[in-house]
Amino acid sequence: MVTTTATSSHHLSPAFPGRAPWGTANKLRAWQQGAMEKYIQEQPRDFLAVATPGAGKTTFALTLASWLLHHHVVQQVTVVAPTEHLKKQWAAAAARIGIKLDPDYSAGPLSKEYDGIAITYAGVGVRPMLHRNRSEQRKTLVILDEIHHAGDSKSWGEACLEAFEPATRRLALTGTPFRSDTNPIPFVTYEEGNDGIRRSSADYTYGYGNALGDGVVRPVIFLSYSGNMRWRTKAGDEIAARLGEPMTKDAVSQAWRTALDPRGDWMPNVLRAADQRLTEVRKSIPDAGGLVIASDQDSARAYAKLIREITGTKATVVLSDDAGASGRIDEFSENTDRWMVAVRMVSEGVDVPRLAVGVYATTISTPLFFAQAVGRFVRSRRRGETASVFLPTIPSLLGFAGEMEVERDHVLDRPKKEGEEDPYAESEKEMAEAEKQQDEDTGEQDMLPFEALESDAVFDRVLYNAAEFGMQAHPGSEEEQDYLGIPGLLEPDQVQLLLQKRQARQIAHSRKKPDAEADLLELPAERRPVVSHKELLELRKQLNTMVGAYVHQSGKPHGVIHTELRRVCGGPPSAEATAGQIRERIKKVQEWATRMR
Repeated sequence: MVTTTATSSHHLSPAFPGRAPWGTANKLRAWQQGAMEKYIQEQPRDFLAVATPGAGKTTFALTLASWLLHHHVVQQVTVVAPTEHLKKQWAAAAARIGIKLDPDYSAGPLSKEYDGIAITYAGVGVRPMLHRNRSEQRKTLVILDEIHHAGDSKSWGEACLEAFEPATRRLALTGTPFRSDTNPIPFVTYEEGNDGIRRSSADYTYGYGNALGDGVVRPVIFLSYSGNMRWRTKAGDEIAARLGEPMTKDAVSQAWRTALDPRGDWMPNVLRAADQRLTEVRKSIPDAGGLVIASDQDSARAYAKLIREITGTKATVVLSDDAGASGRIDEFSENTDRWMVAVRMVSEGVDVPRLAVGVYATTISTPLFFAQAVGRFVRSRRRGETASVFLPTIPSLLGFAGEMEVERDHVLDRPKKEGEEDPYAESEKEMAEAEKQQDEDTGEQDMLPFEALESDAVFDRVLYNAAEFGMQAHPGSEEEQDYLGIPGLLEPDQVQLLLQKRQARQIAHSRKKPDAEADLLELPAERRPVVSHKELLELRKQLNTMVGAYVHQSGKPHGVIHTELRRVCGGPPSAEATAGQIRERIKKVQEWATRMR
């Protein structure tokens, strides 16, 4: 065993250095120093470090690689990354501290000028025996970046096991909750708890909450937008619904897609608000940039066109994970342009430290992808920087936003309780879709079971530190501007205080209005009707029971009665109706039944 003494970290500021370019810090932050000391003391063959995006996993990994090479524990380094862009980014970062990695290696002997290679998980999957032979020939440190990708498919996991089983040392890194499925991840230790559930066990963990307290990452302000959506199903039915109201899973999905349709009013209004927020942030962070994460190529191009119309300047568009796209990301990282629009690939690992404003314009709803996406905005360069992420009022997204500080392990076994759904038990198919790096036209858009007809946007609320602030307001209103104008440089406790003050001011302003003049959009949160999904289901059940009774009394079919109720009371079909609309229909059908007695 190699023994040495690592420099004590007790004198270091937790966030030191205040600004550490990617992989170039010449001194370590306290958590990096702590992880190094633990590794050097224990000398494990496998080591799993879980650190929040933006905390500096790369600096830690490369510092450890340098130490292992210097002390002849290993003779070469292999970095495995999720994407081509990250592979090159790792090689560039390693070069800055004197480790030369070949990002273009494909086969054969490695040039003596290199200390190792940088490859992708897909590359390992294609030729696992090649990398096994390399690991057997020389003592090798394998750095597995975003290790959860090794569980993306059975073939990738098996390839990693086959290729790197002989490696002298293996360092696994991740910055997000592991996976939404139960695919085991190679070289990760799972421990069974008292409940019989096996969970991943990290050797060192540095979560978002700790990093936020240390000033290593930015606090994130989530700005949520609701609005009325209208679409047509394949059956020809027109459905109207409001984002955020309880509805079926299919209706949520279709309302969400309607909101993201660039031809409606929701996206232009949200992009306009996000650009106003970016303008405010740039007053204190002059080079701050914005990123729109889109679902597909067509949407990305359409969003870029909207940004051009709103700002008068061109947005950088990144459509696929190829060499050209990588270059555009690097160029955007170095310049001071306002906006970049990307399809999925910028959701993980890509380092653009100046990104401070984001728009979540994709329907991917896994907690892993959401955490990766938000991770693009949290890297702090100096104390006080804040990040702002705009998102639709979708319950699952609001839930993820409220759990930013929750640390999760990868769970291999799912506890199954009757009637209880696991919100993280997403299907493997959805997970695979969420992590796709390709964005080719899959024909998916031609198969959608609806046609978006119209949408509008309403500022809904602000989420920060698991708390909600504000009340609904129209785009462009004074109430909305109050939140878009929050300074871009604030300490976390200052953000909380300012949000509380602005909410109090808006509630006081709203209370001055007579109730007759204040519609639901202008009511403060404390005066809005709150109806749970369970309560809404009970109301629908009550309505159906009343209609069923009236069927026997009147002799009319169910469908005729429901249609008549909609005509008289207004509103959408009962499956998409609000609690208030359903109560009105219950009252009306009771009135009809009473008249017939």
